[in-house]
Amino acid sequence: MAVNETVLATRADLDRGEVRTGGRAHVVLPAFNEEKALPVLLERLAETALTERLTVWVVDDGSSDRSATVAGSGYGGLEVRVVRHDVNLGLGRAVQSGLRAALEESGTDDIIVVMDADDTHDPGLIRRLREEIVAGADVAICSRFVPGGDDRTAPPVRRLLSRGAARLFQHALAVEGVRDFTSGYRAYRASLLARASAHWGDRLIEEQGFACMVELLLKLRHCGPVIKEIPLVLCYDRKQGPSKLKLRRTLVQYLKLLVRDRLSPAPYRKL
Repeated sequence: MAVNETVLATRADLDRGEVRTGGRAHVVLPAFNEEKALPVLLERLAETALTERLTVWVVDDGSSDRSATVAGSGYGGLEVRVVRHDVNLGLGRAVQSGLRAALEESGTDDIIVVMDADDTHDPGLIRRLREEIVAGADVAICSRFVPGGDDRTAPPVRRLLSRGAARLFQHALAVEGVRDFTSGYRAYRASLLARASAHWGDRLIEEQGFACMVELLLKLRHCGPVIKEIPLVLCYDRKQGPSKLKLRRTLVQYLKLLVRDRLSPAPYRKL
């Protein structure tokens, strides 16, 4: 995968302590059949764009509804790009496609934000995420499990899975600064993703389902990132339509990911 050379060049800036993130925020929205939620979310992002420089990348993952059409309808001058999969490839591939597209156009000072397309995440937190990265973080996570975070609007089974996964990964994985491993709302310094992408290429994300968010953290940890969390109040009551999370399948994916991480060797060189 080709990577913008200006992003790779920021590694030297980071080594000199010159942390600059006053650029654009590229917001990646993996979407599968989100025709109803996308217009509302994009209107909210358009409001955020009044004070933040945003480019939104909607990845239509083989939707059978009008997700791609409504994404490209225009929202108050908000810059929206649509990336299309002809068939449904799963969350992991959708995130991978969105990151690839954003990296191709990201600049030296940019950040890349991934959030859910179902309107359960508050776009107003993008400013907070940027502030954490300006302050020195390489990854900033919207977390349900820090003081001020809340997931009470989520269904009990989903809450149980998220909290169980958090406890499991905290004990089994050495990733400092992370409580909410499965949160789908995060910001990454573009230069960090570029370094990881240059090493793993299309293997940066191999998981197809919800475990892809944990997998990406595990691979990025080899870059030695500073990770911070900010509180997330999950607004699951805004969600329109059924959840796409399959409990048994996701549990199996998490366990397989743990085993694979234990068996996989660390990169042969410093990233």
